[in-house]
Amino acid sequence: MVWVPLGPPRSDCLPLLRTPNSNSLKMSLEWLVAWSWSLDGLRDCIATGIQSVRDCDTTAVVTVACLLVLFVWYCYHVGREQPRPYASVNALMQGADANGLQNGFVYCQSPECVRCAHNEGLNQKLYHNLQEYAKRYSWSGMGRIHKGIREQGRYLNSRPSIQKPEVFFLPDLPTTPYFSRDAQKHDVELLERNFQTILCEFETLYKAFSNCSLPQGWKMNSTPSGEWVTFYLVNQGVCVPRNCRKCPRTYRLLGSLRTCIGNNVFGNACISVLSPGTVITEHYGPTNIRIRCHLGLKTPSGCELVVGGEPQCWAEGRCLLFDDSFLHTAFHEGSAEDGPRVVFMVDLWHPNVAAAERQALDFIFAPGR
Repeated sequence: MVWVPLGPPRSDCLPLLRTPNSNSLKMSLEWLVAWSWSLDGLRDCIATGIQSVRDCDTTAVVTVACLLVLFVWYCYHVGREQPRPYASVNALMQGADANGLQNGFVYCQSPECVRCAHNEGLNQKLYHNLQEYAKRYSWSGMGRIHKGIREQGRYLNSRPSIQKPEVFFLPDLPTTPYFSRDAQKHDVELLERNFQTILCEFETLYKAFSNCSLPQGWKMNSTPSGEWVTFYLVNQGVCVPRNCRKCPRTYRLLGSLRTCIGNNVFGNACISVLSPGTVITEHYGPTNIRIRCHLGLKTPSGCELVVGGEPQCWAEGRCLLFDDSFLHTAFHEGSAEDGPRVVFMVDLWHPNVAAAERQALDFIFAPGR
């Protein structure tokens, strides 16, 4: 804004007053011309577009519309794609009670059992469980599990005979028949410190064998020779309350282990007893996501564990860690005077399974899911 004093203007001031007004007027005119040109151009573009649609061939419009619909359908299909049902994977377990015997394991006759049932549609069920988990939480860190479920048939059928888990194989995990104590150092040391506690509770339990052939709570497993009995505190992720009440201190100890598998069907904790002359048939475990830990309670001479063709011996008060997805067997070649071989067995997480993967696997393989 220019302030002009009242009175007759001086001739030397006129140029100063007129110059800015002239420039402003010129700029305004240029802006109006440009704005008018822009509107004309926009109007022309719209008119051209409308005319193009009017002049367009009907067949071309229908073709473009069909292609668009196909593209949308394809995006939707890819987003909800389910894996193809390759070879079957065993179904998830419903309960822990077992009635049948087969290949050195306690098997049940339920079609929902994790070890004995066969369901061609389970791959899709597992994938559905993974999707449900990811919707609730996150897809972050699920790459290996997603890959494992989608390619489960190929993994299970193409694995070398030395390692072939029966139910679920998680790819890209380091493989070795035996693990060092440092793999799960905290839990190994805790179990070994409580060796006497576990041994005392076992000896109390074992006294019942003098009264009957198979006391309540014990399960007989089939073997080519001898006797193999187990006393489960946790069976396929399900606590056995009656047995836990008989071993309260051992059961409380499980709650102190950092890597104990207790929330999915691959987790077990039991006392395993081999009588002299017993041979367990060679077999594979259900998965490679766990490490099986044996704490030696009574280990007479002539007892041996063979995993992936490599023999090892137990020692009283010491833990032995191995991957039971490898072909393995155990035997007791001692005499009757040597007594039984007794170990406390507990399943721990494989050290290379990440925390996010553990949480997801607990969800996917939850008992009864």
